[in-house]
Amino acid sequence: MSAASTAADGDGPVPPPRRSVPGDDATAPATGGTVPVAGGVDTIDWPAGVPVAEPAEPVVAEVEHGRVRWDPAERRARASQSFWTAVVGVPAIFSVLRLGVEAGGELQTTLLLVANVGPVNLLAGFLTTAARLLSTGMVAVFALGAVLAVSADQLPPGTRRRPLFARWADITPAWVVLASFLLALITWPLLYLPLLLPAFVAAFQLRPARLHERVLPRLLIIVALLAGYGWLMLPTLREAVKQGGEGLVLALLVVPPLLALFIAGPLPGLVIRPLASVTEVAVLATLVWAAVPVISTPVLPLTVTTVGPESGPTEDVRGHVVTTDDVNMVILQEQGGVRYVPVDLVRAQVLCPSEEELPRHQLRIHDFHVEDSLLEGMGRRVRPVHRIDAACRTAL
Repeated sequence: MSAASTAADGDGPVPPPRRSVPGDDATAPATGGTVPVAGGVDTIDWPAGVPVAEPAEPVVAEVEHGRVRWDPAERRARASQSFWTAVVGVPAIFSVLRLGVEAGGELQTTLLLVANVGPVNLLAGFLTTAARLLSTGMVAVFALGAVLAVSADQLPPGTRRRPLFARWADITPAWVVLASFLLALITWPLLYLPLLLPAFVAAFQLRPARLHERVLPRLLIIVALLAGYGWLMLPTLREAVKQGGEGLVLALLVVPPLLALFIAGPLPGLVIRPLASVTEVAVLATLVWAAVPVISTPVLPLTVTTVGPESGPTEDVRGHVVTTDDVNMVILQEQGGVRYVPVDLVRAQVLCPSEEELPRHQLRIHDFHVEDSLLEGMGRRVRPVHRIDAACRTAL
């Protein structure tokens, strides 16, 4: 067997020579010679006149026990690409799905909405309704990923593969994590804001030992922080107890601060892999469950349009105005179907809240309703909520 097909000392086959192509710069000596090879063999004899390939690019992976092990930098780059692809692609997919759902699944109605709802309006509508969902997913991934990452670091090297959320937490810059918590802070309802305390502690691994090196000052700081939180929430807690039947509200306001004291730190090695699998599936299922109302949320505002001649009976048409021209006002009716109303017959139009916007709790936290976010609460202070129009009440 020739030296061109096998390496010396039985080190394995050598890749075949590269074909020469027009303009190829790699040429072998006309009289033959030796070519360096990898695998512990310095040189091999090479036939005269056969082109020699240039050295390949640096290998970014190596094979060990039949499995490919990628270079850590390449792995981080791939994970970063998948992460940002999901961040950019998911909103676009959700926006298209929302148009299809709002159109009632009818192709022609969907095409009508696509033709009249601009991308800017579609993106703005998605951000205002889905910002909570996006921030919730990111906060959950970063909090769980940090806990799983610090837990996996305690294991012997090479014993287990790092969980997916831990790898995402490793490649994510700190400013992205902070931005996700800030987005959650201004978009989550006040009722759920206490959940950010244990999530923030988990994401940045803020153990109580970091407050002070001595135990007694550390306990005093913790007691002072809990006392300040209790003072802030005490009026709301009293009102919840007085009203009765607000067990969920009491749990959401009391349990998270206590949970924040113990959530940081590594977990036992036996529970890392099962916990990683369960949490990944749970987060995905929760996001899918939460995405259903987001997809079904209308893109266009809900209105009640009074239609009728100047002298005669009128009719209230409840729906979403798609477009208006010199001839017709196109209304996507709430119960389905598209109605073309001549503009000469339009007598009045009012903006109505949806049923999802009506409050369910009669509780406030320092003049902010518990179901409002900080952004909504500040907006209501600038523009106080006006009474619901009679046309909206009758349509409800």
